[in-house]
Amino acid sequence: MGGVVTKSESLEKEWVPETKLEAKIIEAVQRRATRGTTMKSFNSIVLKFPKIDVGLRNCKAIFQEFDEDSNGSIDHTELKNCIRKLEISFEEDEINDLFKACDINEDMGITFTEFIVLLCLVYLLKDDSSTLQKKWTMGMPKLEPTFETLVDTFVFLDDNKDGYVSRDEMVRAIDESGERSSGRIAMKRFEEMDWDKNGMVNFKEFLFAFTQWVGIDENEEEDEEDNNEKA
Repeated sequence: MGGVVTKSESLEKEWVPETKLEAKIIEAVQRRATRGTTMKSFNSIVLKFPKIDVGLRNCKAIFQEFDEDSNGSIDHTELKNCIRKLEISFEEDEINDLFKACDINEDMGITFTEFIVLLCLVYLLKDDSSTLQKKWTMGMPKLEPTFETLVDTFVFLDDNKDGYVSRDEMVRAIDESGERSSGRIAMKRFEEMDWDKNGMVNFKEFLFAFTQWVGIDENEEEDEEDNNEKA
């Protein structure tokens, strides 16, 4: 999921984005980092989990709006329609990269959890915050603060502002919380984020892990859909 490493023997690793989309995400994260972060500690992030959980669940109505055939996932054509309706300036290859990046199980469809990640990436990448508010009024006032909290959290963890979270940065963030066994907790959290096991976590990997941390469960969503069908 992350970039590739050049100069692997060097102490200062240079991370090269694998796709045009990833490069654009890194630039957006670094641009956002210049405004600083409101997060003071990892504990302050954990305290926000319940509110973030509620906020992310507000994505459900938007997901259903763009799942035009109501089959429980958004296919490539539906995603293109979604991007067009939002009037977000993405080139064809960037849309393809966005779909590929968020279709984590590679079943050619974006599930609800994957859509949350996709939506937050779009929020980060959009050029003008007023654009989405005008073109996508359903639920957006509730979603913007939630997505901003996620971006703010990543900026807090990315201590050196290179667009990635390293193992050392995660350990330092949790060590500062003063919790017992903080090192073990930090390693566990980092492993949950570092899906490709390359030792660095990009924003997309962070988002997938965070949805799990706050309690968003794909199986839970499937059970809910099954119950609705039976009702």
